[in-house]
Amino acid sequence: MQLREFLPKTLFGRMLSIILVPMIFVQIITVFIFYERHWDTVTRHMAQNLAGEIALLVSDVGSHPNKLTIDDIVANGWQYFSFPIHFQKDTVLTTPDIVATATYAESMLRRELKRQVKQPWRLDTTSDPNLIFVDLQMDNGVLRIYASRKRIFSSTSWTFIGWTVGSSIILFSMALLFLRGQVRPIHRLANAARQLGLGRTAPDYRLEGAREVRLAGRAFQAMRYRIMRQLNERTEMLAGVSHDLRTPLTRIRLQLALMKESPDSRAISNDISEMEEMIDGYIAFAAGEGDEAPQDIAIELVLKRLVTQAHKSHKFDIILSPVKEEIPAFPMRRNAIQRAFSNIISNAIRYSSKTIVHIQKRNDEVIITFDDNGSGIPEERRADAIRPFIRLEKSRNRRTGGTGLGLSITSDIVLSHGGELTLGESPLGGLRVSIKLPI
Repeated sequence: MQLREFLPKTLFGRMLSIILVPMIFVQIITVFIFYERHWDTVTRHMAQNLAGEIALLVSDVGSHPNKLTIDDIVANGWQYFSFPIHFQKDTVLTTPDIVATATYAESMLRRELKRQVKQPWRLDTTSDPNLIFVDLQMDNGVLRIYASRKRIFSSTSWTFIGWTVGSSIILFSMALLFLRGQVRPIHRLANAARQLGLGRTAPDYRLEGAREVRLAGRAFQAMRYRIMRQLNERTEMLAGVSHDLRTPLTRIRLQLALMKESPDSRAISNDISEMEEMIDGYIAFAAGEGDEAPQDIAIELVLKRLVTQAHKSHKFDIILSPVKEEIPAFPMRRNAIQRAFSNIISNAIRYSSKTIVHIQKRNDEVIITFDDNGSGIPEERRADAIRPFIRLEKSRNRRTGGTGLGLSITSDIVLSHGGELTLGESPLGGLRVSIKLPI
């Protein structure tokens, strides 16, 4: 198992991790090293001071204090150390001193009391949430000294923890706001590139963000401009050449009409018809790169209409399988996508006797498959079948009416929508044409 499997998948998540992981690591080091040393030092000094004050207060009492001595201790304890003191006459410490669950601060205080106080003593830190009881055994009773819990439990520890957590939250919030502003231009650039790949426009894209992002945006805009210019020039060239070729062909056909019918004239007429058909194919190929605006289209309805039309017009056995799940409408160029599906169905009508169309949705794409029972295309020739101006041999050649542009036009249209066209073997024994279109 590699580390990349645990890393965030998005750029925002990774940038946030770059900031958060070191910050958390530093905070952990701070808590476990600095805070531990701070806690140990402060607690030890506070325990030493409290035990020292108690030892100083009872150092001259002796083991059998009288009433005057006790009154002096009570007065001095309250005046100098803020210790309320109470003497219980003729009392003996009978309850054992419990140390099993002692905290670190209590352990420090016990250690210092044991080192500095000579009289037998007992420490109680649990009976009262605000006070600590220290009982000293005298010969004639028990002297109880009350001390505030703050004398050994430092409040700076919670202040330190609060500052650590609070500063982390502040830093995290600032990093979150900063990273959102930095990632937003990258996300817009990626969305514009995706729209271009899907054959759609991204009119709302503008240059923004850091210098590197702006450089990438300018490169993207230049690339988009060159691609669109190249496609427009190719479209205009094919359309212009095809249009210009029609003029001499029309003159030849007129001159041929004035000639007497003969085997030569019929051969010339057939050649002219074939050239006109090829020109129509070139114009259709150029039209596949048109500037038709995308619109939301329900692809299931488009296929239903084409299947019904093929069945009625050509009496062709074509079936559209029921769609198992609802497929939402998504942006496509209506005329172009209809031309792509019509080319596939026309090929199926020409080379097979039955076709089944399937539609399914998988993740964020729609898959359309056309399975026919024709002769199919050999695997080694399938790549050539998609290339423009290339005719296949055997049944798929010029004698059957093909111009070598049907699948090329279809593939070109699918690619312009950001999709993919592949050829394979059909379960019916013929050709399978698969089209993947992103939603």
